[in-house]
Amino acid sequence: MAYDSRMMGGKNIWLVPLLLALLVASVGGWADRQLHATIHREVRDDLNATLDANVTALEIWMANQKRIAALLADEPRLKAVALKLLDQPTEGFTNRTALGELSRELMTGERLQERVRALGYGMVHLVNTNLTVISDAGRRRSRQGNRVPEELQPKYTELFTSGEAIIITPFKLKPPQTPRRLGVRPNGEQRPQRDLFGARHDVGTNHPAQTFDTAPPNEQPPRDLTVMQVAAPIKDAAGETRGALALIINPDAEFTKILSVARSGDSGETFAFDAAGTLISASRFDAELQRFGLLGNETNATSALTLSLRDPGGDLTQGFVVDTNTPHPLILMVERAIEGEAGVEIESFPDYRGVDVVGAWRWLPKYGFGVGTKIDAREAFEPLRVVRRVFLLLFLLLILASLVVLVFTYRQVLWRRRLTEAELKARQLGQYKLIEKIGEGGMGIVYRAHHSLLRRETALKLLPPDKADAASLERFEREVQLTCRLTHPNTIQVYDYGHTPDGIFYYAMEFLDGLNLHELVHRYGAQPEERVVHILCQICDSLAEAHALGLIHRDVKPANVFLCDRGGVPDSVKVLDFGLVKHISSPPDAAQRAAQRIEVASHDNIVGTPNFIAPETIRDPSQCDARSDIYSVGVLGYFLLTGLEIFDGQTIAELCRKHLNETPMPPSRRTGKVFDPQFESLLMRCLEKDPAIRPQSTSALAQQLIACASVKSWTLEQRAAWWSAYRKSNAGIARPKPLRFSQVDKTVKIEFADRTP
Repeated sequence: MAYDSRMMGGKNIWLVPLLLALLVASVGGWADRQLHATIHREVRDDLNATLDANVTALEIWMANQKRIAALLADEPRLKAVALKLLDQPTEGFTNRTALGELSRELMTGERLQERVRALGYGMVHLVNTNLTVISDAGRRRSRQGNRVPEELQPKYTELFTSGEAIIITPFKLKPPQTPRRLGVRPNGEQRPQRDLFGARHDVGTNHPAQTFDTAPPNEQPPRDLTVMQVAAPIKDAAGETRGALALIINPDAEFTKILSVARSGDSGETFAFDAAGTLISASRFDAELQRFGLLGNETNATSALTLSLRDPGGDLTQGFVVDTNTPHPLILMVERAIEGEAGVEIESFPDYRGVDVVGAWRWLPKYGFGVGTKIDAREAFEPLRVVRRVFLLLFLLLILASLVVLVFTYRQVLWRRRLTEAELKARQLGQYKLIEKIGEGGMGIVYRAHHSLLRRETALKLLPPDKADAASLERFEREVQLTCRLTHPNTIQVYDYGHTPDGIFYYAMEFLDGLNLHELVHRYGAQPEERVVHILCQICDSLAEAHALGLIHRDVKPANVFLCDRGGVPDSVKVLDFGLVKHISSPPDAAQRAAQRIEVASHDNIVGTPNFIAPETIRDPSQCDARSDIYSVGVLGYFLLTGLEIFDGQTIAELCRKHLNETPMPPSRRTGKVFDPQFESLLMRCLEKDPAIRPQSTSALAQQLIACASVKSWTLEQRAAWWSAYRKSNAGIARPKPLRFSQVDKTVKIEFADRTP
């Protein structure tokens, strides 16, 4: 249902700011969604681009490494010496002198050691097909005669099988178990030692000769080295692979550096990991990881080949302490990469620090490791948060501005009304001097006025300029014209009609000193049944004249029936407010045609007061007739007799449903009082849902009311006594302000087309 209250006294000044706020909110919501999608798309593209760039650079670098190794292994003179070494028997190395000479010839005669160091390699090995190192240029694990480390043997087997160069991902090269003595210069000083990659380590003269893996007093032993290998096959003239030339690479020099070149922002990094989920390149956050205790107790520990890429279960940067006794899952990107899935995830997930990140990943099956790139989610989406904060600030400022405009507009309207009232009170409309405002409704303001020439008080109803649109003006004129046609003593009388030069339309009617039926029940409670009969009879007489002229009131309710002591006749009834009258006669005259133009939507909407509206009017407004007014008279009588509404409801829709579907409880059962059965039965017949069962006219209803034999007459003496007491109780008291009605007591228009069952 849609409801349009006729009692609202002003424009919906809040509507424009509210609609503006809703518009901005809608546009802002749409813009936020677009921005969210754009930022997410850019983050996704940046992650993919960074990953692609790093993987491409890494593949180019590894291809170059294999090409360099292959070129060295295929150099004729170097290959000839290498093949001689590979032809030597390896069981027991019986001819060590020959092996030593050939090794020196390979390393120094062909300047192999010098050349590989110039190319950035730490050392070089010559490995035969039995996976034995037969020549080396280093002093650590893979010494002459040693077997290739077990974890590297599958890769060498792959090389010997395929005849293609291989890359062996980073691994830790541990110190040898058998001590070797350090070199001593002729003067007795120990020679400075160099590690695999040429770094010099001086040893003081006061120290005795040390083994390689034995530290000087008060010094730590050398730490494990992280190395990579690139190996190329050495083939004989028949193309058969006889061995391999292995070059040792320092991964920190180029492998990790390549992955760190494209780091973005303060938290972006790209890293490599093996099939076990272990980091094989150095992390950007080694210092933090050392502080978190994830890299052991060594001072210079590195994350490469130490850190397992697992979710710690909480944010370590915020003080979370990881439980090392509890197994933890691999981080999402590593787990998916190991499963062979390449992808990107922009919904945040925790990394190995427990920090929410977004990332992309890819597994490189050709090399047996994966590459991932990530960035903290907070940094990745910081532009989105900034824009959202700016938008929220602007939206709040708009709301504040709208509220300021709303308050200012409301105050302007309020002051304009007060100014208009003050001007009206101080001015004269024709022969009428305005004294005080005595009421206000949807169709205008009512003043108590004084006619200068006739010297009598009148009620002056005004239609202010702010309400004088075409429809309101036509309805206002119609109310005057129709009321003028009614002459019954129980109907309000109109004296005059006109308008001022500045556009204020008004009409003058008789001034009534008394109270309406709503005020009567509110102040004095339920009324005796004989008085109710007396009041209802007068209402029926007034309506009978209107019905005879083909006019249906449609808004009979307590506030539109006035009770007064007039012309020496106490308890006189005056029926007011014929603004909702409907014509049912034909052919229509000019006034009726004007009314029909106003009521052209009567088939699409219904008007009336929900507590007093007839069921057929709710179902089909076109079926409204005199019996609809009789239903309202019945509801009014029920209200006077019980002091209660016929139905209780909090909303208009609820009341309309009850009028349509529920049977009211008889007054005697509702109040516990005893009423005349004939009168109560007549009242309940007026409330029938079927108009055919009700009394068919107000004249017939009045006759049946009078015929209620058990109802005592409401005598003139009783009426006079009541009004005498009323005047005494109100002597010296200012006229009370009109009562405020709830929404369900107001006259409303219900849009019939939008009505719900």
